[in-house]
Parts: sequence; structure tokens; C-alpha cells
Amino acid sequence: MIAKMNKYAFMVYHKEYEVFLLRLREIGVVHVKENKSIQDNAFAQNLLQQRKQVDDALKVMSEINAKSEDIKLAESRKITTEEGFNILEDLSRLQQQKSNLQSQIDATEKDIAYLSTTWGNFSYSLLEKIKDAGYVVQFFSCPISAYNEEWEKEYNIVLINTIQSSCYFLIISKENENIKLPVEQVRLPNTDVNSLSGRKETLSSELEQTENALAKLACEQFKSLTEIDKQLQDEFNLSHVITQTTVEADNKLMLLEGWVPEEKVKILEETLNQEGYFFRKQEIEESDLVPIELKNDSFAKLYEPICRMFSLPNYREFDPTPFFAPFFMLFFGMCFADAGYGLLLVIACTIMKKKVNPDYKLYLSLFQYLGGAAFVVGTLTGSFFGIELVKLPMFAAVKDYFLTSDNLMAISIVIGLVHILFAKSVAALKRISQKGIKYGVAPFAWVFVITAGALALGLPRMNISISETLTNILYGIAGFSLLLALFYNSPGKNIFLNFGSGLWNLYNIASGLVGDTLSYIRLFAIGLTGAILGGVFNSLAITMTEGLPLIPKILFMTLILLFGHSLNFGLCTISSLVHPLRLIFVEYYKNAEFEGGGSDYTPFKKA
Repeated sequence: MIAKMNKYAFMVYHKEYEVFLLRLREIGVVHVKENKSIQDNAFAQNLLQQRKQVDDALKVMSEINAKSEDIKLAESRKITTEEGFNILEDLSRLQQQKSNLQSQIDATEKDIAYLSTTWGNFSYSLLEKIKDAGYVVQFFSCPISAYNEEWEKEYNIVLINTIQSSCYFLIISKENENIKLPVEQVRLPNTDVNSLSGRKETLSSELEQTENALAKLACEQFKSLTEIDKQLQDEFNLSHVITQTTVEADNKLMLLEGWVPEEKVKILEETLNQEGYFFRKQEIEESDLVPIELKNDSFAKLYEPICRMFSLPNYREFDPTPFFAPFFMLFFGMCFADAGYGLLLVIACTIMKKKVNPDYKLYLSLFQYLGGAAFVVGTLTGSFFGIELVKLPMFAAVKDYFLTSDNLMAISIVIGLVHILFAKSVAALKRISQKGIKYGVAPFAWVFVITAGALALGLPRMNISISETLTNILYGIAGFSLLLALFYNSPGKNIFLNFGSGLWNLYNIASGLVGDTLSYIRLFAIGLTGAILGGVFNSLAITMTEGLPLIPKILFMTLILLFGHSLNFGLCTISSLVHPLRLIFVEYYKNAEFEGGGSDYTPFKKA
């Protein structure tokens, strides 16, 4: 459900305003109403830029700290913003130094590999001695096909190496001798392999020292920098509130408006009354963008992240979370549709909840419920890691109780129709809540038309016999409801206009209902596909290992089953999330006339 909000206006003398804002921040319950864009506030934009720099640095430090086992971060120190940005400069300098050293090491390794594999390990001091004797050593390379042995008669050529399709050779000549060959002269590094290896060791040592300095900085300054981030956030929030303040009475009075949840009104009013600040509760206007705070029970709260993926509801409609939560769980279970996979999901999430960050426990709890639904549906359909339980002798006594493919298809369509009718009922209740009872008559009438017609026509087709009297009652309900839907869909308007509007609604409902309902067949199709794939991998594990000795057979069967079921589990998980989301966001939201567009309740308080 959506928490009830109260709108307040605060009027404060300009000399007391800063103290008032600090006090309001300590109370931490007021969501300030936005009247102006923060984009025009240069100071606030600068703070945002500074926060981004600090946040980027904290991410880097967090990654560095994550590489160390059993690390104990130093306690935060009280430092100024200037000191905090000095830390950023140190971090940036060390990162740049690390990057430069790594680049030099990579280049040195490349030179070592080139010299070692192509020219071998020779000493540059020997080349210098040859040069002192009046000779020059020059290095060349060319394709093997282009090498001419006649060159050896004209020049002092030493063939060093042939690699793939190229050959490498050197020529010893007098200093002034002009060598004319149609080949490429090679320029080597200005040192030999031994010297390069020594350079690499020196660079590696410097890199290790730099990495240790980075690790030390990240460990010692992470919490202190986190406090700087909070300081900047507090400064930005304060600047944002000042931007939203309206100045009255020749700059003497400061006017601020905001929203407070009903349950937090008492603490606000008591505190401000004690300290003598003027405030007044105001009526919420139609044009107000009221912030949204969702308040749900422990089950529905797990599905709030799904609601936020699309949009928060606006203040004048219902919170869709508790309405779609049980359906989403059912849809996931029908798409997953394997008791083994569902049980595995529950066990994995239960183990992980003991080890992960508390922020992620809500998501793991959600997947525990979803895994439980998959286990129940998989048990009803008789699928356990792709094994068809109905074919096992041990389940022969209860095989008639397992759901068949035909059953699942029919159930999917029925669930779809129920889900759509439920959504239309929610839409009718929303209209009643927003406009009054008479505006909900026509929407509810359509629900009765569809329900009565579906029961009267559908039950006999499902081999469920109903009496002629009950059939006539259902047709009577459908006919009377249709009249209401056609002639009373816009209370207060001309009956002929209502009739025209009603016919248009009839066309839209008749054309859309079939397509919307058939969309739910995906629940049956995806669940069936996952079960079939699981069975295929089981068959492959058996047929591909026939004739093998026992131990290799067990080994290869295990590998095939692990790979196959891991792949199938991943595909089933993705499908079982994507398609229920589509049914909620498209079919349910459309029929429930979900508007959305709400903004999150973010009270002005200390970071």
C-alpha cells in the first residue's frame, strides 16, 4: 500500500532559517517539494561533480580492498574536504604510476620475447668491440622466398634464424661500406636480453611497491573518504533545499513546502512546536506530485523491486505490488515447472543468505519463494530434473493425479482470464476511489459480463455440467451487466453518447480480451520446453555413454548432466523472469489501468 502523506508549509525568519534547516535535517522526515530546477544552481552542480569524483575513487578503493583477504579497514578520521581531495590526488598519481610501469613492463617483455626467439641472447658489448675495430653489424629480415644465396658471396652474411615464412640474418661490413640489398633493415632494442631482463625485474619491483602503496592508501583512507562523500551529500541536500525555498516579505521570510508520512507527523509537529517554528498543514492539490513511500507486509515487500523496475504508482492510485505479487510467484513456478530445479533454487538461496551482504538478502528471500512455487508446480506436473515421474513404477499409484500437458494449457488460459478479470476489478476499484461509486459501475459491469459469459460457455466445454437454471441466471447477469456497461459508462452524460462509448468499449474488450488471454499460454509452453530439455539431456547422458566401462560411464554421464542441466537451469531462470514480467507489465498493468509516474519519498536528512 501507499503511505498516506501530509503536506506542510514552513515559514521562518531569514536569520533563523539556516538553524531551522539543520534542525529539520536532524528530524529527517520531510520530503522537500521541488519548485525549481537544481540545474541552475552552480554550487550544487559543483558538489555533484565532486561527489562523482569521490564515488569513483571509492569504487576503485573498494576493488583494491576486495583483492586482500581478511583486510581490516582503518577507522575513519575527521578530515576536511580539501584533505579528502588530496587523497584523490594521491590515488590518481599512484594509479597513473602503476599504469605507466605496467606499460613499460609489457614493452620490455615484448622486446625480450622478440630478441630471444628471433636473434637469440647476444651481448651488445661484443657489437661495440666490433664497431671499435672498424666494422658494423647490421640486422635484416626478408621472406624466405626472397632470400638469395648469391648475396653470401658479396657480403659477410650470417643467417641467424628462420621463423615461419621469414628469415633473419646479419651482415658484418666495414663502416663506410654501402650495402645494397632489396630487404628490410631491422632496428633492434638498444640493449640485450640480459639487460632487458634486469630492467624488467626493476620495473616489477617498482610496480609491486606502487601496488602496495595503493593497497595501503585504500585500506587507510577508505572510511575517511566515505565520510567526505557523506559531507558532500549533506552539503548538496542543504543546497537543494535552499534552492526550493521561496523568499517572501522583502527577503525577510523564508517559505518551504514539503511532505511528511502520516506516521511521522507527530514527531515533526512536537519538535517544531517546542522550538517555536511556524508551520501549517495544507490541502493536497490535484496538481501536486506527492512522493511515494510503499508500505507492504513481509511477503509483498519482496516484490517492490519488481514494481520499481517499471515505475512507482502515483499517489492517487493503488500500489500494484500486493496485487501482482502472488500472480508473479505463480507465473514463475509455471514457467520453471520442475520440482528439482525449484528445490535447488531454494537450497542455494538459503545457503547464500548466511554469507551475503544484508542488502541482498531481500532478493534471495524472493527467490526462495519463487523456487518454492517452482517446486510445487513441478511436483504437480511430475517433473524432477527432467525426469517424468509419471513413468516411474514407484509413482504408478498416483500417476493419474499428475497434471498433463492438456491440463496445463487449459489451466494457463483459465489463470490468464482470472488475472485479467482481477486487473479489471482493481481498475474499477481505483475509479471508485478516485471519482466515486457511480464511476465504478460500468467497469464492474464489464467484469460481470465476462465472468458470467465465460462460466456459462466455458464450463460445459470443460465437461463440467451445470443446470439449465444456473445457465439462464448466468446469461441474465451477463445481459443486465451489458446494459449497465453500454448505457451507464459515463455518469452524467447523454444516454446516446453513453451508448456510443459503450459500443466502442465493447469492441475494444472483445478484440483485446482474446489476445490478452492467449498471451498466458506462454506459461504452459515455457514450462513444457524446460521439462523437455531436461529430459533430452538425461537421454543424451544415457545414450552417449552406452558401452563404456562403469567408471568412465559414471564420469561422462556426470559431466553431460552437469553441463546440460546447468544450461537448462540458466535458460529456465531467464525465461521464468522475463515472461512473468511481461504478463505483469503489459497485460495486468494495461487492464488495471495503471498510471505510474510516482517519485520516491526521499526525506531531507543527514547522509
